[in-house]
Amino acid sequence: MILSISAITDQQILDTITTQLGELTWQDGRSTAGKRASAVKVNQQAVMSNEAGQALRQTLLPHIVENPILLAGARPRRFSHLIVSKTENGGHYGAHIDNALMGKGEGRMRSDLSFTLFLTPRDQYEGGELAIHNAGATQEIAGEAGQLVLYPSTSIHEVRPVTSGTRHVCVGWIESLIADGPQRELLFDLDNLRASLRAADGTDPALALTLDKSIANLLRMWAQP
Repeated sequence: MILSISAITDQQILDTITTQLGELTWQDGRSTAGKRASAVKVNQQAVMSNEAGQALRQTLLPHIVENPILLAGARPRRFSHLIVSKTENGGHYGAHIDNALMGKGEGRMRSDLSFTLFLTPRDQYEGGELAIHNAGATQEIAGEAGQLVLYPSTSIHEVRPVTSGTRHVCVGWIESLIADGPQRELLFDLDNLRASLRAADGTDPALALTLDKSIANLLRMWAQP
């Protein structure tokens, strides 16, 4: 399941992000890639540990970890650290698969889902599409600033070359309470059905309660807290 989510819609916040991007310090993006991925990664990555990086993190984080659509689709157990990358001058990130396990010690996590939050208006650069390869089909996404794409970390994916301008994105990973993708999708569909029933007039309360029970019991069966 691939979800496209309008995570940031307030133009004032997007303008603040643009200002904060200009204050960042950048380093070679290959420093955080695995051996195979680093061979196809040509971009820059922001230093997030300094004051400017932490300020941007604080701006972005609520729009990711508190987004109701992301929460329903991902059922997060934990989030990775945020990475902000800059791609320009023909830079790209060739076809790769994300590491299955990330982090160390208590921060070690399984990558079930990946996300890309686009930070640069689409008319300010060319190329740079996120290409997600699935069996028999490839989906290319050229997101507007504030759009978040959530997709399975099990998919081979890449960033097409940026042929002009500069592309900024925030990326990260999620370990889900529900490790199985089809189970997550079923729960997401049931959540959407429940929301539709609540919005409709005259919904049978007994029917709504039965749906609540079904969702809760599926979570009991599948969740890995």
